[in-house]
Amino acid sequence: MDGVVPAAGDGTRLRPLTDDTPKGLVDVAGQPILTHVFDRLLAVGVDHLVVVVGYEVGAVTSYYGDSYRGTPISYVHQRDRLGLGHAVARGGSVVSDTFVVCNGDNVFQRPQSAALNRSRDDGVDAVVVTEELPRDEARKTGVIETEDGRLERVVEKPDDPPSRLSTTGWYVLPEEIFDALELCRPSDRGEYELADGLSVLAAAGGTVSTVGLDGWRVNINTPADVDRAEQLLTD
Repeated sequence: MDGVVPAAGDGTRLRPLTDDTPKGLVDVAGQPILTHVFDRLLAVGVDHLVVVVGYEVGAVTSYYGDSYRGTPISYVHQRDRLGLGHAVARGGSVVSDTFVVCNGDNVFQRPQSAALNRSRDDGVDAVVVTEELPRDEARKTGVIETEDGRLERVVEKPDDPPSRLSTTGWYVLPEEIFDALELCRPSDRGEYELADGLSVLAAAGGTVSTVGLDGWRVNINTPADVDRAEQLLTD
């Protein structure tokens, strides 16, 4: 099973830690962020890592080479960073069958095994791991509208969130997501949103299920986030 890791960003809000280091190689509790991501993916059965790289690409490829703990790595270049949907679409050239996405700037306490288990249920096409956020935080991310545990649509960074249920950066997706993303147009932010691809998939009759986050996760955007993740890992 393939594991796609979007890791092309330049980590502007993490400066000075990212002045000459890609975000994925920023140290958190003695290991680069990407190492934490890879470990969680291997724990759920991923046997091929697909890393979407961009900023300081040579540093990432030099650090990890062509494998991690015996698991082969393929690198896909995202020259123009046009959003998460664009990053996932770039992985389409090397991905086959159902695959996992874990954002390369997230540290998860545990592997999200429940998402893989749910994806094997009859009739389930895709799975999104979710968490409930305070309303102010929900305005800053993708918010999910559901019905009977199924995703109806995702609203990206809404001024007036229709719910407080948010995406977490962990997904189990079918190959059909690439066709769905082809139908998407850039959002108001000028980016191709994975959220829009999921909405298209659901509107076309695909069953996009949701499962709650197991444990905690920290989206590493600032030096304060690094400190928080390190404290949680230490505890």
